[in-house]
Amino acid sequence: MSVDADRGRLVVAGDDRPGIVAAVSTFLFERGANIIHSDQHSTDLYDGEFFLRVEFELPGLAFQAADLERGFAPIAGRYGMDWRIVKAARRKRLAIFVSREDHCLLELLWQRRSGDLQADIALVLGNHESLATTVAPWNVPFHYIPVGPAAASKAAAERRQLELIEGAADVIVLARYMQILSPAFVDRWQNRIINIHHSFLPAFAGAGPYGQAYGRGVKLIGATAHYVTSELDAGPIIEQDVHRVDHRDTVDDLRRIGRQTERAVLARAVAWHVEDRILVHGNKTIVFS
Repeated sequence: MSVDADRGRLVVAGDDRPGIVAAVSTFLFERGANIIHSDQHSTDLYDGEFFLRVEFELPGLAFQAADLERGFAPIAGRYGMDWRIVKAARRKRLAIFVSREDHCLLELLWQRRSGDLQADIALVLGNHESLATTVAPWNVPFHYIPVGPAAASKAAAERRQLELIEGAADVIVLARYMQILSPAFVDRWQNRIINIHHSFLPAFAGAGPYGQAYGRGVKLIGATAHYVTSELDAGPIIEQDVHRVDHRDTVDDLRRIGRQTERAVLARAVAWHVEDRILVHGNKTIVFS
């Protein structure tokens, strides 16, 4: 499924003040745009933060985008907005980081092929070679970059990763990558690294969450997709889901059930990101799904 070249998105965040919606809609109307979808949210009726996502059609947008941005800048300045105008037809490019498990990777590859994911998979980077044969039939480049336990090995791996993705990708997806990225790496890609954690965060953070969950005798297991920050498994949460389990389920059962949840949760989070539906507010997200 392709997106019309005349479709754009205007995403706004800032202090909630009277007149913002009117200013945005008037601006788009005066330039011949037709608003086809609009979502907004305020954290407080009188003294909150305001978030707005507008999708619109504008004939010839591909040739007018720069003029549109110049025209909107004074309005944004007047209202103190953080904002961006996006051409919807410009597909974001994914760099997928993997280790040994393939279920999240395969879900993204399949959704891309089916047209459910409006993005291109630019490359897959693995710290093990085992998934190279999985990726090969999809005509996506696979790069093996080993990561040893020593700090020097991790730093060298990150340098190589950055060389490959800079200019080639817009978003990094950690599809069960199972490695901790350095704060410097994360800061460079702030709010552009999406991780899937096989747990319903903040419960059972860190390693071995299914074993932890089994030990606590949980009745629900889940998965959490979140943006990566320098604090382990503590970044802004994008999406979560759960599945009911009971005392008969072993740790292996929990892992098997959890894989299905992980696939769906990560795919939704990535789809929302590439469609500009997520706005980060502190350590939370506003998701216009």
